[in-house]
Amino acid sequence: MNIKSEKLSEMIAKAASDKKARDIVIMDMKDISLVTDYFIVCSANSSTQVKAIADNIEDELGRENIFFTHKEGYREGRWILLDYNDCVVHIFVEEERQFYNIERLWGDAPTTRYED
Repeated sequence: MNIKSEKLSEMIAKAASDKKARDIVIMDMKDISLVTDYFIVCSANSSTQVKAIADNIEDELGRENIFFTHKEGYREGRWILLDYNDCVVHIFVEEERQFYNIERLWGDAPTTRYED
């Protein structure tokens, strides 16, 4: 399915929100990175919740015939990355998010807080 990357980023954020992800941000990477259009970053309380968020994103997008091209970190569940080409999802346990601080690392990216 060919879907605009902006719409895809919002679908991902909503699927994360449905599993109670916290502090969801959508970072516009189009003018910063050649790799992807958007980062979607969110936090969870535990590795179990991180996995539940990743599973729900995968399930919800799969219903629309949208599938990731790469997944990392699922076994540990501390930081899961889902690569949907135009959108890359980062789901963190809160301590890991603070440590890696992707928002600061990519501070030039326009960032929008997702509110469901």
